[in-house]
Amino acid sequence: MTDELRIGIIGDRTPGFTPHDAIDAALAHSAARLGAEVVVEWFATPELERGAPEVLAGCDALWCAPGGPYASLLGALDGIRVARETGVPFLGTCAGFQHGVVECARNVLGMAGATHPEYGEGTPDGPLMMDERLCSLVGETMAVQILDDRTREIYGSDQAIERYYCRFALNDAHRERLAGGGLVVAAVDEVDGGARIMRRADHPFFYLTLFVPQVASTPAEPHPLVSAYLGVASHRPGRGKGQGEQTTPTH
Repeated sequence: MTDELRIGIIGDRTPGFTPHDAIDAALAHSAARLGAEVVVEWFATPELERGAPEVLAGCDALWCAPGGPYASLLGALDGIRVARETGVPFLGTCAGFQHGVVECARNVLGMAGATHPEYGEGTPDGPLMMDERLCSLVGETMAVQILDDRTREIYGSDQAIERYYCRFALNDAHRERLAGGGLVVAAVDEVDGGARIMRRADHPFFYLTLFVPQVASTPAEPHPLVSAYLGVASHRPGRGKGQGEQTTPTH
């Protein structure tokens, strides 16, 4: 019998936006390689303000999609928090990376007002976790240097070539503090050393990528990060029982 995985996508879908349209295809490519099937359901961010744990219950994995600013910042952050606290495999790409950083700052490090430039200016009590790049990364394909063993294992290499659709990058002033909260840099841009992959080592699979791996996936060559993500989801103990029965929150 083919294994079926329910994947919840956190984001406000825009048909015709390539990084959105590519998600379903990339998941299907990796699922076929794993001998599984995926059922993909999108959850608009305002919907998650009304109780993200209940709305997302039963998802075998969660993915925070590109496309910021989201209709609801709080809804997006609540969805990411569900994945972080319950051990559900999580992938955040582009804006998903950026909001994964904000979620950690607010809910792990206690920086209650931490925010993103798309939602307003920062304050001393609410610092901006992202910087708007002087040179946009939209449409750029660039080399990534992988730093940690787990991510090298996934890629089978210490380098990757990835494509971007974003204008924002991590404010490096917060890198050390985020690492203290468990969110560490796993790969950097080969030219400027900026963070391109972050992950939580205290989680079965919690990866943030500033690039969009889904657009590089093909049936013949599924993206390794997407395949690793689904592989962890398919082997997670107790999956499909609802969030409340899965894993004790880590924070």
